[in-house]
Amino acid sequence: MSLSSESLSLASLLPIRRSSALAPVVLAAMVLALAPAGAASFDCTTARAADEKAVCDSCDLAQLDVKMSTLYGVLTKLVAMGQRGMIQDAQRAWLAQRSTCGGDTGCLATAYKGRIGQLETALGEIYSRGPF
Repeated sequence: MSLSSESLSLASLLPIRRSSALAPVVLAAMVLALAPAGAASFDCTTARAADEKAVCDSCDLAQLDVKMSTLYGVLTKLVAMGQRGMIQDAQRAWLAQRSTCGGDTGCLATAYKGRIGQLETALGEIYSRGPF
């Protein structure tokens, strides 16, 4: 089956109303589902630090990285500029904390799961104020 731009639109992929609070969640899930397995959210060919190399070498960590990056991207698009700056500062602090894990995959997995939880909580607070 060939998919052309005429036969496939975002509206046809999202069988929910535009004003639905679930639209960002469905969109994030679609992005995660379409991401290539084992592909980190950053360019692994330029990875230099031990934590970056560990993410690139582990399919599980790469998937956590893509999920975290997608949630971060959705969240930063849904908030006002002031909040966006605070979220960006928190992300930089998290990246610095992640780097202390080095190549320890257990430490990295724990760090990613914690950050994903924080981002999901923040998104949940926004969704609870819907509809959009």
